[in-house]
Amino acid sequence: MITVSNVSLSFSDRKLYDDVNLKFTPGNCYGLIGANGAGKSTFLKILSGEITPSTGNISLDPNERMTMLQQNHYGFEEYTVLETVIMGYKELYAIMKAKDAIYAKADFSDEDGIKVAELESDFAEMNGWEAESEASMLLQGLGFGEDMQDKKMSELTESQKVKILLAQALFGNPDVLLLDEPTNGLDIKSINWLEDFLINFSNTVIVVSHDRHFLNNVCTHMCDVDFGKIKLFVGNYDFWMESSALASKLANDSNEKKEAKIKELQEFVARFSANASKSKQATSRKKMLEKITLDDIQPSSRRYPFINFEIDREIGNDLLSVSGISKTIDGVKVLDNISFSLGKDDKTAFTSETDIAVTTLIRILSGELEPDTGTVQWGVTTSQAYLAKDNNDQFADEHLTIIDWLRQFASKAESDNTFLRGFLGRMLFSGEEVDKEVGVLSGGEKVRCMLSKMMLTRNNVLLLDDPTNHLDLESITSLNEGLSNYKSALLFGSHDREFIQTIANRIIEVTPNGLVDRADTTYDEFLENKDVQDQIAGLYKQA
Repeated sequence: MITVSNVSLSFSDRKLYDDVNLKFTPGNCYGLIGANGAGKSTFLKILSGEITPSTGNISLDPNERMTMLQQNHYGFEEYTVLETVIMGYKELYAIMKAKDAIYAKADFSDEDGIKVAELESDFAEMNGWEAESEASMLLQGLGFGEDMQDKKMSELTESQKVKILLAQALFGNPDVLLLDEPTNGLDIKSINWLEDFLINFSNTVIVVSHDRHFLNNVCTHMCDVDFGKIKLFVGNYDFWMESSALASKLANDSNEKKEAKIKELQEFVARFSANASKSKQATSRKKMLEKITLDDIQPSSRRYPFINFEIDREIGNDLLSVSGISKTIDGVKVLDNISFSLGKDDKTAFTSETDIAVTTLIRILSGELEPDTGTVQWGVTTSQAYLAKDNNDQFADEHLTIIDWLRQFASKAESDNTFLRGFLGRMLFSGEEVDKEVGVLSGGEKVRCMLSKMMLTRNNVLLLDDPTNHLDLESITSLNEGLSNYKSALLFGSHDREFIQTIANRIIEVTPNGLVDRADTTYDEFLENKDVQDQIAGLYKQA
């Protein structure tokens, strides 16, 4: 168990938290949520001891071990994959190295014999003899066969290193596991594997994530970072979000009797409890939900941007025809003879085990990048708006204010300050914020600016590459709703399973050896179709 007592953290210009008191207990998974900049990752660093709070303390039960997902992807370059994972258990790894050093001595003494015997005893108590096999099993779960495990970390791609560092954090059955955006850079199979691992993990997990599907599957509690406080709520993300909305409704309905409010709460809880699976998390969550009272749910202060895409004209019969596209980048063939056609009603999600394949394809479709071979033919009635994964080039004039930056894309009727201030206010740029220079904006603020531009231009085709990147959960939810309601064609790449599931009606998997294309299907159906998945696996195996 980890206990947070009277913790506060102040910087020179503001107080981030004040008087935080929490207990994190074994068998539970706590999702840490809050707006961008609220201090979620900072709080994990306080828990890990990397940052010292201004007041208060963090206490871990004696003999308990804490691990945290490392963010430095290049910190273990000289080590093998297997050794890097074992290094997650620092005490065990230190004993392993100390043993090896003594055994390697040419002048092995009686004193060395006594010392190594003590080390061997400690090693056995830590289950050291199973360390390599446990590390190997973790790696295999994340897609690394035994042939990969003796490679140096320097030989791996960045996405592979992300998985190795995740295995490092999970290794050795830590008592407390801290995970900051663990699904970033993971393919869907690895995310599913991680979900299963955490659902069956019997110790304490505290996680920051913007992946709603992930939070809903693994979390028993939500910790809401807001207004300098951190409040603990029972339930997953959807329960927290909907219970907050229910609390606002009940609070505003002053004429409703308490008995009626209690009944509505009970019906709401029963609906969520009925969805509990057989997993440990879901079963314990069900028991906790059933104990909730009216006083336990509270309205949220969260603000959601208003995202609504309209079009100036409808698309005719022809949307897009792609024929024989190939592209090589840095000597590696990223796309090979890609051909497909899309119709005006398609909302298409491009998925792949490699991000660069989807990004390259969308860049070619947008006209930003030329293919080595092949053609892209858009229908004559189409007009495309493009949201790139990296939008920094859109803000090259760093001294432009937000309102003046957006004015460039507004029609004459919409270019006056009154309209633009109101429009930006709905995108959560209120008051003097519209006069901020774009050069100082965060990644999430830049994405909200780009979405504002796309709403103003009213194109009838939207091209988006990982659009939830940099956004907080509230903005992701609003964007999800806005794209679900969009009445025209949509092509996008994303790692957000709920995003794909609730928007797309066509899934195209891009592999090194061609496409697997399925129309009129949801993402869940696509993933659960064994024939489709076998076909995809076969194409990747040919690479």
